[in-house]
Amino acid sequence: MPQGWTLDTSPFHEGEMRIQDRTGVRERAEMQGLRVIRDHLPDQHREFYENLPFLLLGSVDKEGRPWASLVAGPTGFIQSPDAARIHLNTTALPGDPLNETLQTDTHLGVLGIEPSTRRRNRFNGKASQVLDGTFDIVVDQSFGNCPKFIQTRDVTYVAPSGSASKPTVRNISLSDSDVLRTIITADTFFIASAYSDGSSSAAMGADVSHRGGKPGFVRIADKNSILFPDFVGNNHFNTLGNIEMNPQAGLLFIDFEKNGLIYMTGKAEIIWDGPDLDRFEGAKRLMKVTPTKITATQNTLPLRFEFGDYSPFLSKTGSW
Repeated sequence: MPQGWTLDTSPFHEGEMRIQDRTGVRERAEMQGLRVIRDHLPDQHREFYENLPFLLLGSVDKEGRPWASLVAGPTGFIQSPDAARIHLNTTALPGDPLNETLQTDTHLGVLGIEPSTRRRNRFNGKASQVLDGTFDIVVDQSFGNCPKFIQTRDVTYVAPSGSASKPTVRNISLSDSDVLRTIITADTFFIASAYSDGSSSAAMGADVSHRGGKPGFVRIADKNSILFPDFVGNNHFNTLGNIEMNPQAGLLFIDFEKNGLIYMTGKAEIIWDGPDLDRFEGAKRLMKVTPTKITATQNTLPLRFEFGDYSPFLSKTGSW
């Protein structure tokens, strides 16, 4: 099967190109994209996904708001029947927006991450064959990611049992104590974004990405918004490119203490300079997100995480 991008059009859309131009990497990013972005899953990626106990998904609700979601299952709940798709035997977790957004032809951003090895791969595609307890995702674009800023954690799937605490789902505000605790102590979160101009271009759709840093790298900027740094990445600028065209984002924080998740969606802004940027050592830009909806869940996550080490790349960033 051919490697690299085989279509006549660029693997990047207008927003991604704008950010690449602004940061002076447009030509280099295009050459890299043509080499590493594919319209299928390489065999090693297919095997990687099949061995994961969880997967991150990005989607958009009927109001056009991006959300980041997590699905989980015992090893083998993800299968790759062929290089064009994966098949998932699972359902959305209680309270997860994916319960509403997942339909046939839904655009999905996909992130597979193995924290214990810092390995991660991504692809964007569309939902297919959505049934009760199973669905497929058909690949539009596929590529690997570097291990930067990933903290190691051993992850174990825990099958739900009758003795487990009852799940709770709450719509809350940014001032809620659980939200504040989870955000200000976070060393990891996930961000979803999306853009489509209505065309059938494979560069369009939803995306979900990992963000990592030392605890304190996510700040409560004011009563209504949060602030976090954007470090050097792969120069694709999938997230920033989407936000350039559609200034919205969905964030997902894992509440390790209460086995839950905090989902938020809202307005997103890229901050290119100013005094706030100067306070984040190593940051190239800042992102500001003003949530319009926040949902917090407890006892919904069938995974247990055991912290290992911080990423060695964090030695080049500040301590906040």
